Formats: sequence, C-alpha cells, structure tokens
Amino acid sequence: MKVFVAADNIISPLGFSSSENFENLKQMKSGIQFFQTSEFSVEPIHLGIVDQNKMEDAFKKLNAKQEYTKLEKLSILSIQNALEENKNIDIKNSKTLIVFSSTKGNIDLLQADLKTKFSKKKLFLWETAQTIASFFGNPNKPFVVSNACISGVIALILAKRLLSENKYENIVVVGVDILSHFVVSGFQSFKAVSNEIAKPYDVERTGISLGEAAGTIILTNQQKNVQDKLAITINGGASSNDANHISGPSRTGDGLLLAIEKALIESNLKPAEIDFISGHGTATSFNDEMEALAITDAHLQTVPMNSLKSYFGHTLGAAGIIESIVTLESMRNNTIIGTYNFKTLGTSKPVKIAAKTEQAQLNNCLKTAAGFGGCNAAIVFSKNG
Repeated sequence: MKVFVAADNIISPLGFSSSENFENLKQMKSGIQFFQTSEFSVEPIHLGIVDQNKMEDAFKKLNAKQEYTKLEKLSILSIQNALEENKNIDIKNSKTLIVFSSTKGNIDLLQADLKTKFSKKKLFLWETAQTIASFFGNPNKPFVVSNACISGVIALILAKRLLSENKYENIVVVGVDILSHFVVSGFQSFKAVSNEIAKPYDVERTGISLGEAAGTIILTNQQKNVQDKLAITINGGASSNDANHISGPSRTGDGLLLAIEKALIESNLKPAEIDFISGHGTATSFNDEMEALAITDAHLQTVPMNSLKSYFGHTLGAAGIIESIVTLESMRNNTIIGTYNFKTLGTSKPVKIAAKTEQAQLNNCLKTAAGFGGCNAAIVFSKNG
C-alpha cells in the first residue's frame, strides 16, 4: 500500500510555513544568529531561535483554554498549519494517529523560573504527546519516538509502516525540540559547539550550531486525501545501530551504510536512481567523515548532497522532520538548496556537496540521519509514477 505526503509545515527561525522557509533557503539565508549574551549560554554563541513574539501572537489566535509550554505551542501551531493546508484530513477521526518525535521534550521546565508553573508530569514525553493529542480531540493514544537525532526520520518510518499495514488512514507526524540552557551546556561540555555558524563537510568545520524548530508531515494511504497534483510517496526506510560509542559514530560508516542499503532495497531502487541526498551534516569531524564513507560505500558519491544544519542549526528531534520537508519542497520545485558556509570539501572521500542552490530533476531522494548511541536512519521519497 502506497503512503503519500498529504501536507506539511515548518516553524523555524526562517519562517512559520514550509514555503516561507524554502524561499529563504533558496536565497541561502541562514536563520542562525550571534548572541553575545543569552539565557542559553554563559558564553557568546551562535543559535537558531524561533521568533517568540510571532509564536505567541499566532498561538493566541487558537483561543486555547489552558496554559501550554513553549514546546507544546510550537507543536500545536505546526500541526494546525499543516491541517489548514489539507482540509481532507480529519484529526478527530479514529483512523488518524499522532506520532510525536522529540529528544528532550519540555526539558526547559527544569529551570527554576518554570518549575512551579507546570506539572512535573509534563517532563514525560508521553504526557506532552497526550497533551497535544487532547488539544486536537484526537481519540487515539499517540505514539512517541525518541531516539537521539534520528528521532524525526524514525517517526516517519514508523508512520509509513503503520499506514502500509492499513492500521490507520492518516498519521500526523510532528517533530519538535527547543533550546534551553540544559541542552546548550550539554553540547558545550562535549566541546562540540562551534564559535561560528556551522560549516558542514568543510575542511575548516569546527563543530555544530544548535537550533530549535517544529515540523509536521501528514501522511496518508488514501490517495483521495492528497491535494497536491505532484504526489510524493515514502518508498522505504530503515534504521541501524553501529554500537560504536555513547556519542561518537562508527569510524567506518558501516551502520549508516546498512540503513541506506536497506532503505534502497525496500524502495526497489538502485543507487543510480537516487537524484539527491539530504545529509545529516552536523559539521563535526567524525560525523561528516562517517557520512562520506557510508555514502561512498553505498555508491552514491556522485549524487548531489547538502546539509541544512548551517541554516537552522541542529534541531535534534525536529531535524529529521524539517529536513525531510525541505527535501519534499526541493522535489516539488526541482531545486537543490546549496550548503551554507561550505567552501572546500573536508572529508577523505570525494562526496558531491552542493555549494550553491541549483536546478535539477528530482524524482527519488534520500534523507539520512545519525545520532548518539550509534543510531542511524535513512528514508527514500519518490514522486508517484
């Protein structure tokens, strides 16, 4: 059974809709800003932060009956915007499920100023997911996916499998993570945060930039629910774990290679049929090198590839969702977004990093992801027919 993309939305530092984000990306505008001082870091830092005032103004229009956290507001707004894009999706129907993806959830509630404002239960991801489902009146118990930085891609793969088995007709997949002092200081303790905007795959890369975002992709197995004339399907997806290290990826790229190979097999596609790769591209030395090895071993080294981490920052549990949405927009527009801040390849294998925005016929596209604990994932999107 085919699984179609019915609607999508991105809320990020670059805008509050998929189209607004994509227009800024086409112009290679980064949403990462420099902060001399901030609530997130005791040191000067570059971060991708969602416009708080714009978020609050948009949420007020929903006339919510109770108080919601920042993360919940972003999730609800993103889902609502996606639902408004496609009126065929009834989120209150028992045949519609919500899948929630996040690595940290409401982790900001650990802060002293928020500890007493909300119930401690909101620190649990299942509670956050249920709060979001209840807002929309969805009758099903939501699924939660939290698997480091591959969470968003894994959530899409889970949704695809449930729809392929005809368990539901529609699945709303939402991925979200927000910045907090806890999150930022954690990555700083690893010495992984760059003192400039990240430079994915570049020889002068010095580490990640962090960001926050929410993204929603609504999937359906009912082609009548697809409004877009250019129907895009999820053809296949797979995950793996190389069990190399608690934070460092496999030095050989074998784990990611396995996920890519399995995704291609499920999609019934050969490497030569992939037109574009949306890479993970964190701009850390180990990740980018590992990806280049895996891509080369998968015989995909001549396929144009980019990273969006220098536009949004690394958005953790939202990354796989929002980067997949940009891939969808790229396919709709036959446009590859250039990798911001990339100049000279800094990996041992000569993968083909897109340095500038360019036109190309995109029929089959691969999205990859990797994360702490040695986890890896890959998913394939195809134009229907």
